[in-house]
Amino acid sequence: MEATDNKKASFPALLLIIGLGIASLFVWFFAEIAEDLLENELVRFDDAIISMFEAVETSTLDSIYIIITELGSVWFLMTLSVLVILLLWFKAKDKWGILFFITAVGGSGLLTWILKHTYERGRPSINEEIDAIGFSFPSGHSMGSLIFYGFIAYFILRSSQKKIIKYISMVVLSILIILIGTSRIYLGAHYPSDVIAGYVAGTIWLILCLLALEWVQWQSNSQVRPVYTLRNFLVSTFKSVKQKLGK
Repeated sequence: MEATDNKKASFPALLLIIGLGIASLFVWFFAEIAEDLLENELVRFDDAIISMFEAVETSTLDSIYIIITELGSVWFLMTLSVLVILLLWFKAKDKWGILFFITAVGGSGLLTWILKHTYERGRPSINEEIDAIGFSFPSGHSMGSLIFYGFIAYFILRSSQKKIIKYISMVVLSILIILIGTSRIYLGAHYPSDVIAGYVAGTIWLILCLLALEWVQWQSNSQVRPVYTLRNFLVSTFKSVKQKLGK
């Protein structure tokens, strides 16, 4: 029975370990960016990327990017979030999905505010029409869009949709997230390093929320006691590795 439980716990355990490992890597990456920011080592990088965007500026591209940047705005994502919650409540009956979706989206706003007021970096330019006010680092649009559309991607992957639909959805959502981030650079609302930091911070928070959701769903749907079996799985794995190294 114990061996069976360990097998059942193996995948969630590996998922948890890999997820935390990736999150830790991104925490280190964000810390490096923040350190470079405080030491003013990002100026050359930011200036080079901004110059590239300035070289391709056109009135048509201005209009396109103004529309794209709104797809990552607070009001737009909040409106879509309400629709997603209603869909999850009435159609999917996914109470845990709703809880952690709200935690992810709502928490991203709080986390963005904390980080912005921690580093207090000024913006390249101030423009209320494109929501370019307040502090700049990290980019709230980049972080918020990655978390929101990333969570939507998760729901699609977990759904019963055909593989081709899942594949197209992943590609479209990934491109959209990238376009929203680049729109902030093109429109002068953020430095490139703000956008990258927003993506990194968003990835950390999204991974943690998804891991917590997966863990709770596994605990709710499985007869296996997760904490007990996870401990046994880690112990047995450690012993197995130790035996192999000892041969």
